[in-house]
Amino acid sequence: MTWRGVVLGAVGTIVVHHPDRIAAERLVARALNEVRRLDGLFSLYREDSALVALNRRGALEAPPADMVRLLAACARYAELTGGAFDPTVQPLWRLYFEHFSRPGADPAGPPAAALSAALGRVGYGRILVGRDRIALGARGMQVTLNGIAQGYITDRIVELLRDGGIERTMVDLGEARVLGSRPDGRPWQVGLADPDDPGRVRETLGLVDRAVATSGGYGMAFDPAGRFGHILDPRTGASPRLHRSVSVVAPDATTADALSTAFSLMPPPAIDAALARLRGVAAHLVHADGSAGVRTAG
Repeated sequence: MTWRGVVLGAVGTIVVHHPDRIAAERLVARALNEVRRLDGLFSLYREDSALVALNRRGALEAPPADMVRLLAACARYAELTGGAFDPTVQPLWRLYFEHFSRPGADPAGPPAAALSAALGRVGYGRILVGRDRIALGARGMQVTLNGIAQGYITDRIVELLRDGGIERTMVDLGEARVLGSRPDGRPWQVGLADPDDPGRVRETLGLVDRAVATSGGYGMAFDPAGRFGHILDPRTGASPRLHRSVSVVAPDATTADALSTAFSLMPPPAIDAALARLRGVAAHLVHADGSAGVRTAG
């Protein structure tokens, strides 16, 4: 059976193959309930979410286990990418959003002093994560999980379906992960968007037991001229345009999601250095000049 609908603010798809349609429908219903539960933890836009509570208070007592696990994963990807992935980048995002929301905003971006102040509230190493308490180590720090949460939720849904007896599935909640192959033995087909025309498929990948996530500056810009994209470098506060899009294929969607975000901020040699520490990961890049290439682990 195939389910399609709006989840996590985007159109999602869950395809499951099961001999009992009623059992399949029950599993998909459980999966959607789990999506809603996890969104209630990680959302920046729900006032009752655990993430909003953490950002508002600066600490979270008795945090949900999923929040602890996801922040621990954030630390691993931050270390792997030399800080290009950083969940504490939210003060920079807020700075750019508020700057360009003002009438007559300077098209060159926020003032240097404001940028420096925002950078002073960024730094993944200052998040203290424990099973009993999560704390932000500096006043004004804020966390966003937008560069990894979709992948994490996708992985949890795939695990739920697998535990329910599903051996072949494709879950696409903004980031896609497939379990097994299609019933006819062929790989699942997942399209990569053309960054110059996101409604068009640039490349189609055949995947078995893999996940893929794509990041690109074309998704959203703060300014009318499109000079400042939503993927901000937590180390400098800049909005570099090294690549038009980055798609990462990995064994799980959490890895693919986090690395597609981080690799958008990294030149090819730095991407290669990170990939050398991984297995079964590949990065499909469309560079700023329109040329394309694939970097692989190992």
